[in-house]
Amino acid sequence: MNLLRKRHAGITRAATVGIAVLLQLAATFLVALLLQEYASWFYLVFQIFSIFLVFMLVNDGQSYKFFWVIIVLLLPVFGFFLYFMWGRKRTNSREYRRFREVTQKGQKNKHQDKDIIQEFREMHPNKAQISQLLINYGFPLYKNTAVIYYDVGEKKFAALFDDLRAAQKFIFLEYFIISEGQIWSSIKEILAEKIQEGVEVRLLFDDFGSLMINTEEFRHELAIMGVRFGIFSPIHEGTSRLTFNYRNHQKIAIIDGNIGYTGGINIGDEYANVHERFGHWKDTAVRLEGDGVWGLTCIFLEMWEFSKGYEDLDYKAYKPEYSVDTIGYVQPMADGPANNPNNPIEETYTHMINKARDYIYCTTPYLVLDQKMVSDLCRAARSGVDVRIITPRIYDKWYVYMVTVSNYGTLLKNGVKIYEYAPGFIHSKTVVSDDECAICGSINMDYRSFYLHYECGVFMSENQAVLDIRDDILGTIKKCERISYDAWKKRPLPQRMIQWCLRIFSPIL
Repeated sequence: MNLLRKRHAGITRAATVGIAVLLQLAATFLVALLLQEYASWFYLVFQIFSIFLVFMLVNDGQSYKFFWVIIVLLLPVFGFFLYFMWGRKRTNSREYRRFREVTQKGQKNKHQDKDIIQEFREMHPNKAQISQLLINYGFPLYKNTAVIYYDVGEKKFAALFDDLRAAQKFIFLEYFIISEGQIWSSIKEILAEKIQEGVEVRLLFDDFGSLMINTEEFRHELAIMGVRFGIFSPIHEGTSRLTFNYRNHQKIAIIDGNIGYTGGINIGDEYANVHERFGHWKDTAVRLEGDGVWGLTCIFLEMWEFSKGYEDLDYKAYKPEYSVDTIGYVQPMADGPANNPNNPIEETYTHMINKARDYIYCTTPYLVLDQKMVSDLCRAARSGVDVRIITPRIYDKWYVYMVTVSNYGTLLKNGVKIYEYAPGFIHSKTVVSDDECAICGSINMDYRSFYLHYECGVFMSENQAVLDIRDDILGTIKKCERISYDAWKKRPLPQRMIQWCLRIFSPIL
C-alpha cells in the first residue's frame, strides 16, 4: 500500500507537468492561428523570421539542430515560437552561469601532472590525442589507480555494499534512478548505520529519474536519518523553457575519497536481476581506487553545488588519502547541455572511432546517432577496422528501439557488425579499442546522452580492465543474434513507415 501511494504521488506530479506543457503548446498554437487570421502582416513577418531561423540553424551545422529545422519548415510560425521557447540555448541564463561557476571552481582543484602526459604519449602516441582532448576540457589523466570491471550489476552491488560498510569519513552517492526494492533497502540500512558512526553522507538524485520514490515521505525519511540530499532539477521548475528535459544521468559512488564507482547501473532491483524486467538485465560498472578517484569526486562535488545552488564546499577535504601502486591510466570525464556546442564525451567517442586501427567494440541500449558519428563508424569499417555494436533484443522503450533499428541500415551496408542481445535488455555503456583503451560510464550512444543529459564516465588505458571489457563484449556476442543487411531490408512495411516517422523526432526521444 505504501509503495502504491508513492507511485500515485509520482504519477500525479508527472501528469501535472505534462498538462502544463500541453497547455503551453495549445496556447502557442492558438496565438499562431490568431495571428494568421486577424493579423496577417504580423504572421507574414514571423514567416520571414522563420526562414531566417532555418538558414541560421542549417549554417550552425549541428545535427541536433536539424530537428528544429524540420519543425520550423513544417509549421513556420508555430515552430518559430516553439524554438524560442524550448530550442535555443540560453547561455546567459542563471543555470548556465551557475554551471560555469561550479566547473571553474572544480578546475582550480584539479591538477595535471605533466610527467604523466609525457609518459602516456610515449607509450601510446596514437591514442594520446584522445587523452589530450579530455585534458583540454579540464579532465586530468591519472596514474596509481587500481581498476576493477564488473560485467553485471550483482557483482557491482556486492562490492559497493562492502565498501560502504567500511566507510570511515564520508559517502557520496549520485544516481539518475533510485527505486524502492531490495537494493535500496540494503543501501539505506548501511547508510543509517554509517551516519550513527559519524560518517558524512550525501545523496544526489535526479527528480525525473526517481519520480516514483521522490515523495515528501521519502525526503522526510532521509532527513530524519541524517542524509544530506540534493534533488537535481525538480520537474515542476522550468517547464516554460523545457529545462526539465535536461536530466542528470550520472551514476557515481565515492567512499572516503579513496574508492569510486561509475557505470550504467542505477539503484534498483532490476539492475542486479533481483527481479526480472525485460529479460536478463546486462549492465556494467568500474571501481577505481587511488589517485584517479579525485576526478570522480570533483564531478560529484560540481553537480552537488550546481544542484543545491547555495552550498560552497571545501573540495580539498575530500581528496584521496593514498595511491595504489599499479599500472595503467584513468581519466574520469563528464559532460552536459551547458557545454553545448562543445561536447567532450561525444568528441571522445568520435576520436576513439577515428583512431581505431584493429577494432572498436561498443555496447549501448540505444543507438540514435547523428550523421557525423554514423559516417565515422562507416569509414572505420570500410578502412578494415572491425566495428561491432551490441544493442538490446528486448527493449524498454519501443519508440527508441524503432529508431535504433532504423539506424542499422547504413551501418550494416558499410560493414559495421550489429548484434542484438537475445537474453534480455543490455543497459551497458562501454567502448573498447585495440586492446589499448576503453570507456565505461553512463553514456548511451544517442542524442540524449550527447546533448541533453549530464553524463560521466572513465577513459582507461593500459590496465586489466580494458582487456576485461573486451573479453566481456566478445563473450556477450556469443549470446547475441547478428543482424544481417538482407534481413534488415525485409522489415515489414508498417514497421518501416513508423521508423521513418520516428526518426524525424529522434533528437528528443
